[in-house]
Amino acid sequence: MFRSLSLSLALLLTSPPTAPPESATAVVEDLVLPVEDIIGEIESLDGTESETQEGTQVTVALTSDVLFALDKWQLTAKARQRLGEVADKVNTESAGGLVKIQGHTDDQGSDAYNRGLSQRRAQAVQQVMRGLLTGADVTLQAQGYGESRPKAPNIVDGRPIAKNRAKNRRVEIIYNVKQ
Repeated sequence: MFRSLSLSLALLLTSPPTAPPESATAVVEDLVLPVEDIIGEIESLDGTESETQEGTQVTVALTSDVLFALDKWQLTAKARQRLGEVADKVNTESAGGLVKIQGHTDDQGSDAYNRGLSQRRAQAVQQVMRGLLTGADVTLQAQGYGESRPKAPNIVDGRPIAKNRAKNRRVEIIYNVKQ
């Protein structure tokens, strides 16, 4: 197969170009395609934290495995330290205004259970962040989305992907940076 492919390619590349027949006419249309922003993501080496920036909006995502025990919404001591680091970042970079705290889960459990768990987790982070953010003009908003906004597919080719599920269990802190 490779010899015939190589031979075909060689013949195609070495034959002189031919002009189309004069009777050939066609309308030439411009291709217009949307250009989408490329959004880079910076991820920690252990995969427990990531950061993206789109325009002036920054999203810091912390995996729930770092913040909470399995099926719990009480923050761990280690979580408070990590949230302190995120709060320092928000205090330094934020333009003020609305800071969104969004809870997310993987696809295990019912939709209703996951929405409730993600809401309680977002509220737990909101409560700690309220004490850590120093800007007077910051408003915190907590929202739980359950499994409705996965970062990566939970199941690929009919099989669950543990690494993707871990990325989907997260709390995102979203704020706007100063310009």
